[in-house]
Amino acid sequence: MLGANRLSAGAAQFLTKQRFAALTGRDREGALWTSPLSGQPGFLRGSDDILHISALPREGDPLYRMPTGQQVGLIAIEFAARRRMRINGSLVASDNAGMTVRVDQAYGNCPQYIHRRDVNVVAVAAASETSRHAASLSASDRAMIEASDTFFLGTTHPSRGSDASHRGGPAGFVRVDSANRLWWPDYPGNNMFNSFGNLAVDDEAALLFVDFFTGASLQLSGTAQVEWTSPGADDDDGLVGRRVAFTVGSVVSIGDLRR
Repeated sequence: MLGANRLSAGAAQFLTKQRFAALTGRDREGALWTSPLSGQPGFLRGSDDILHISALPREGDPLYRMPTGQQVGLIAIEFAARRRMRINGSLVASDNAGMTVRVDQAYGNCPQYIHRRDVNVVAVAAASETSRHAASLSASDRAMIEASDTFFLGTTHPSRGSDASHRGGPAGFVRVDSANRLWWPDYPGNNMFNSFGNLAVDDEAALLFVDFFTGASLQLSGTAQVEWTSPGADDDDGLVGRRVAFTVGSVVSIGDLRR
């Protein structure tokens, strides 16, 4: 399944209906980030091994004007229908109208842990006069994380490129231990372990939290490690005996995180 480097007719049709995606890639300094992309249906258009994206990371985003020629990962998600598709490939072109990705892998994921919600496309896509760059989490950052039931995880592999995935759970499933460390329990899934496989080789990671109503976003770049516990131990919400700990390296927040 992961060897497919073509978009099927069904995949192309799914993409044209989407209004939100998350993109993982590297900024101009080489740091890994995951960024929100949003647009009206049709902003994602795929055919054969090419994906056209009629959207760009907004100004202030660490992936704004990101370099081409790099491996990227994208996840398109339809919250209402609880469906998602992951695409990995190479960013071959970018201009003021959007980006073009040559597809290496395209595959669907199960609907588990996707919360149904609306996306305010205009707000998520809009530039903001409020942005903050920091090396640690503020009180507002922490409050947003602890109230979230959804985030996106970016990982990478030295030869196979970057990947973007979705994580969901009850509000508060991500715990913040300090201004530089947070963690979340893993849950039973489709047993593909794409992200865990990447982290076993390269601990670089990026997190994205989004307020889908106001368009505010919180992006973290850092490192992550899988921690093994006993199934059913304290805070092992998924009863699988594993969790992921994330160490914050850099923080970018866009928009007003307070609601």
